[in-house]
Amino acid sequence: MSLLLCRQENVSHPYYAENLGIHLYSSQELSYVIYHYPLLVLDGFVGDSLLEFLRDELNHGFLALKLERWLKSSEDPDETLVMILQECDYYNSAEISRYRQLLTAIRKKHPAEYRKLKADELFTMRQYGRAVKLYRELLDYPEDAYVDESFQGTIWNNLGSCYARMFQYEKAFGAYEKAYARNSQPQILEKLYCLTRLDGRLSLGDRFQTLITDEMRQVWDGDMEEAREKAEQADSLRQLEELFKRDPIKRQAGEAKLLHRLKQEYRAMV
Repeated sequence: MSLLLCRQENVSHPYYAENLGIHLYSSQELSYVIYHYPLLVLDGFVGDSLLEFLRDELNHGFLALKLERWLKSSEDPDETLVMILQECDYYNSAEISRYRQLLTAIRKKHPAEYRKLKADELFTMRQYGRAVKLYRELLDYPEDAYVDESFQGTIWNNLGSCYARMFQYEKAFGAYEKAYARNSQPQILEKLYCLTRLDGRLSLGDRFQTLITDEMRQVWDGDMEEAREKAEQADSLRQLEELFKRDPIKRQAGEAKLLHRLKQEYRAMV
């Protein structure tokens, strides 16, 4: 994730938003991540390091003092996020009012649902390691009307997706097996099959083998081949973009070689 907003401020030391994996260079960027990623800025986002950034880098000393006093009081700490939005003057009063309502709605959710949504958000931000930590904690939640067998199956499925993105295929396979035991969905069976194609050390047991038809294998193999071709095309385009950053002589030589390969790949596809 990267941000490039309009307001320019003289920042010598940007603030690193750990959960989002980005550096913030302005009050505008700070407001943006608070407004658009509430799940990732609740619970501890406003702390000493952020107060220091506001005071020393953004020249918001009064706001930093106001936030510090608020945090030491018994008032709702979520209101500090609203204060920042108000003082930084990037969102209007109607938008800030909707944001406050959103925070209230999030806080009303079941604790397990809240943590799952936060883990899901981390997953979309490609913060897979942090998402794994939250998903594993959710597996220890006591069962109730919300945390049931289906919920646990979803958590195992999402955990498997994290491991797969981290190329930890054996862990991903084990997580998907547990997910399928709780939610016998065809999509999970497909993921198990695809993992065996990606990692030759993995194999489907008799139980899964009997569930997979030749037609299913054919469709899944076709989907994997299509995904592989798209990935190769994307990689080739990235290589082409890199060429334009090099000096002219080397670029010309590289362009000729890469374009020749691209033409060959294209002819093979049509």
